[in-house]
Amino acid sequence: MSPLTSGCARANLWTGYETLYLARDLGYYDDKSIRLVDYPSGTEEVRAYRNQEIEGAGLSIDQALVLAATQENIRIITIMDVSNGGDVILGKPELADMKALKGKRVGVEATSLGAFFIARALEENDMTTQDIEIVSLELTEHERAYKEGEVDAVVTFGPARTNLLAAGAKLLFDSSQIPGEIVDTLAVSTEAIANSPKAIQALVDGRFRALDYFENNPQDAAVRIAKRTQVTPDQILDAFQGLSQPNLQENQELLDQSNPTLVNGMTKLIKIMVDNKLLPELIDPTSILDDRFIKNVKI
Repeated sequence: MSPLTSGCARANLWTGYETLYLARDLGYYDDKSIRLVDYPSGTEEVRAYRNQEIEGAGLSIDQALVLAATQENIRIITIMDVSNGGDVILGKPELADMKALKGKRVGVEATSLGAFFIARALEENDMTTQDIEIVSLELTEHERAYKEGEVDAVVTFGPARTNLLAAGAKLLFDSSQIPGEIVDTLAVSTEAIANSPKAIQALVDGRFRALDYFENNPQDAAVRIAKRTQVTPDQILDAFQGLSQPNLQENQELLDQSNPTLVNGMTKLIKIMVDNKLLPELIDPTSILDDRFIKNVKI
């Protein structure tokens, strides 16, 4: 059987996907049926999925919806995390609040997540994107562009968030102010489900084994993750404070909809995305959820 190739874009800089890499580091994927691939941006990862270069992807839920709007073969099989402060808008120290961004240059990654987050932050402050000047920036440029004065504020996460806060940037808005709206998922194609179900089950099993390991051995897990991400173990643990990772039971309840929180949140998100022209039309959120692997997890 050829390996299941799963891509991760936010993953190589987003804490919420690090349990996949922790699973690999711990040897849970040593049977060679799974290959994790990094992409420098969400845009490239989505393109790779569309081009069938990868069979699965770590996607923010809005990215999954954007894909679902144009192709019917994507299924969400695991909820990796819910951002609870990990996604931020950071501004120059002299900016008092979000309203102070009026007329200012704001760096935003050109992804649906970046567009969604800035739109929601502005909406929560009775503003629109017409009130600011959006500067399209790849994630790798966020720290440099802020420090060199190319932008007055930046929508960011991961190490850039940690480093800019340490450098004195002011927190203007974070994802805890829109609870449950920024969700990261593991999604696979229906073709992979049909052709490689054992590899997908191994992928999901290994991830929850790694989550269990992290919860029981946070210091060692942080040391292992820090080697890959090139930040300190303490910074890793701090970054995990900005998100919640639903455990196995919570995942089962969210995906089988016995807990309606996920579907209700997706319904709200879909409407917001359509209103902001990030989606062409309304989508039935239940049509892209698949709980078969989460139901059969063996840790």
